Amino acid sequence: MLKGLLTISGQPGLYRMIAESKDNIIVESLITGKRMPAYSSSRISSLEDIAIYTDSGEVPLKDVLKLIYDLESGKNTISHKSSGSELKSYFAKVLPAYDRERVYISDIKKVLFWYNILLDNNLLQFSDEGGEEKIST
Repeated sequence: MLKGLLTISGQPGLYRMIAESKDNIIVESLITGKRMPAYSSSRISSLEDIAIYTDSGEVPLKDVLKLIYDLESGKNTISHKSSGSELKSYFAKVLPAYDRERVYISDIKKVLFWYNILLDNNLLQFSDEGGEEKIST
């Protein structure tokens, strides 16, 4: 599960929720380790709630991350700064049925960037049984 891991619009990288209060939450950057408040006016998304459009519906982000993990044998993937054609070609290997009309290059960049951040922080641990993903916190 990707529980407690967040993305904040306008802020780079991923964040872990540390504490909650009435007006905001305290988050910690997975890149810098710095803590900061995130206010309710910010657009905050839980990685658990994110899915990728395909031709036949949606695939949860955790499943896409597992596909990348398997393709890369548990290693880092290509850089999110690669060219648009490289990113599209790579993502087609990961998720051949992704909806090319609704999944933009910026979405692919985010998924690959997030994958590398999670991997670098040892937060992607997939068990062999049932394909369950474990996130250590």
